[in-house]
This record gives sequence, structure tokens and C-alpha cells, in this order.
Amino acid sequence: MTQVFFYHGASDRIAAACALIGGAWAKRKPLLVYAPDKPVAESIDRLLWTRDQLSFIPHCRADSPLAAETPILIAERLAADAGGERLMNLGNAIPQGFERFASLIEVVGQADDERQAARERVHQYKSLGCEVRYFDLSDR
Repeated sequence: MTQVFFYHGASDRIAAACALIGGAWAKRKPLLVYAPDKPVAESIDRLLWTRDQLSFIPHCRADSPLAAETPILIAERLAADAGGERLMNLGNAIPQGFERFASLIEVVGQADDERQAARERVHQYKSLGCEVRYFDLSDR
């Protein structure tokens, strides 16, 4: 069963997501970042290129020719055969096929609409039998 990790209360959701992506890369753990909204996908991509001059996080779009050899992938759509160790959801709905991943990371900002959508996803994950753990980012 997929373990679900909710990182909530982020003052800047994109920056928090990039920090978590950086943490996965530091441990050399592959990650698929699901960002169904094109502006979010573009923001993640751009920030990963510019956030720290002294570190590089190898990433590309999931449809890139380099995807097979790149540990961090950004996808606006989840392929039917997508699966693996880790999935990060930056959408407002549960990603279809999330159960093919060992763990799912949700990043939630402070906006009311984000928080309400996250509450609904928590209820859905729990009703599907997933273990949900919470991490408060509001103090960071």
C-alpha cells in the first residue's frame, strides 16, 4: 500500500516542493513530479535550474529523450505504465494510478483552496486504506 506524506503550510508551495526534490536528489532517490498544471510544471523546472548556484539537480520533462537516464522527472500527465518508488503530486486531485508508487508526497500551501483540496484528498487516501503522515512547514 502506498504511504502518503503531506507537507502542509508551505508559504511558497513551489519553493517547498523544490526543497523536497533537492532532498530526494541528495539521497540519490528518483522521483516523478506530477504537475498537471503547465505553469506549475514550468515553475518547478525553472526553479530547479536556478535555486542554488552550487548544486545541480538533474531533471527533465517525462517526455524528454533523456527521461530514461534522468532521476527527477516532471510530468504534466502520468503515463499508464508510470510507477516506481516516489511520486510527488502538485495537482489538486488524487493522481490516477498513484497506487503504483511506494510513496506519494503532497505539498500544500497556505491558500484556502489548496488546503480544502488537500483535506478532500486526505479523506480519499484514507478511504482507500493508505497510511497518511503529516509534516508542518509553516514554521520554516
